[in-house]
Amino acid sequence: MDGEISPDEVKELLEDDADVRVIDIRDEQSFNHSRIPDSENIPFHELTSRVEEFEGEDRIVTVCPHGKASVQAAQLIGSYEGTADATVESMEGGLEKYGLKFGLIGSEDEADESANAESPF
Repeated sequence: MDGEISPDEVKELLEDDADVRVIDIRDEQSFNHSRIPDSENIPFHELTSRVEEFEGEDRIVTVCPHGKASVQAAQLIGSYEGTADATVESMEGGLEKYGLKFGLIGSEDEADESANAESPF
């Protein structure tokens, strides 16, 4: 694992169409309810069996509700031989911090007009 990345930096990477995979480690129902645009869902309990999917990636950012479990997920992904050359980071503060600042998309939204004042969790 290469440390933590701020929600601002994640948003900037996505807006710049950077070569980054944002991995949301929550369960599928939570992911469908609210998520970062262009993120993908791989629940934490599936990471070990799916870690080979990250082979050859340049940059991987893991996200979770509060930025705690995503640290463990980034460590797991970063320990895989196939990601030795990748930058693997956890998003600091999690989806709560990102959502409060930028808003999240949901199953029926394409994008929130603005960040909500309430936690999306």
